Amino acid sequence: MTSTFTRALLRKPGHSYVQGITTSHEGAPNLAKALEQHAAYAAALQSLGLAIEVLEADEAYPDGTFVEDTAIVTPKDGVITRPGAASRAGETAAIEAALSRSFAHLRHITQPGTVDGGDICETDDGVLIGVSHRTNEEGARQLGLHLGDMGLKAIIVDIRPIDGLLHLKTGISYIGEGRMAVAEDMAGLPFLKGYQPVVVPREEAYASNCIAVNGRVIVAAGYPRFIETLDRLGAKPLALEMSEFRKMDGGLSCLSLRF
Repeated sequence: MTSTFTRALLRKPGHSYVQGITTSHEGAPNLAKALEQHAAYAAALQSLGLAIEVLEADEAYPDGTFVEDTAIVTPKDGVITRPGAASRAGETAAIEAALSRSFAHLRHITQPGTVDGGDICETDDGVLIGVSHRTNEEGARQLGLHLGDMGLKAIIVDIRPIDGLLHLKTGISYIGEGRMAVAEDMAGLPFLKGYQPVVVPREEAYASNCIAVNGRVIVAAGYPRFIETLDRLGAKPLALEMSEFRKMDGGLSCLSLRF
């Protein structure tokens, strides 16, 4: 499902961002730097031809900048999710209001289902849905049905046995042309058979979360071996600083909904 993207929806981090959910031990994020990095991210998407809508921060939701978890957008339709962390339940209202300006009909994940968009990996062949500690089996089932109605093939995979993996896209990213960026510890998993693995060295695992946008691959800065590999493959890497989002378990895909 390698598409030409024309629009993206983002949300600024707010003062409450430092109170968000994280397993990182890198210390509290610096909000001023986070805002600089967020602005650079938005500018990068704009430079690749996307019209950007940036929502203001909502201090009630410290994790609200990670908009990816609140919706799934496809070339055909959108699905409003039901995030797996209880503190994030209210984030979807503003996202639904914004997406309703682009999608005539939005589908919904309903209780007891939960889905985080970080567990959804769209490829040219369909959609991988990861059952994780945030996306439960019922949520995956509901999403699979929605995607099927759109004519998209959904494959559900259980990633709960994989240590240290918050979301499916923490460890993999589809970068087009049948290629899958894969964290070294995930290389060889059965559900990745059929994709050409682009292995991310263990010490650079954070860079596994990257995004293919209109002929470029946006990747976190500071991971030279993976960036060199992308360059060698002709993937035209575009490196962005992500330190203040890494501190809160966030990656590049987390910060936007692209459609």
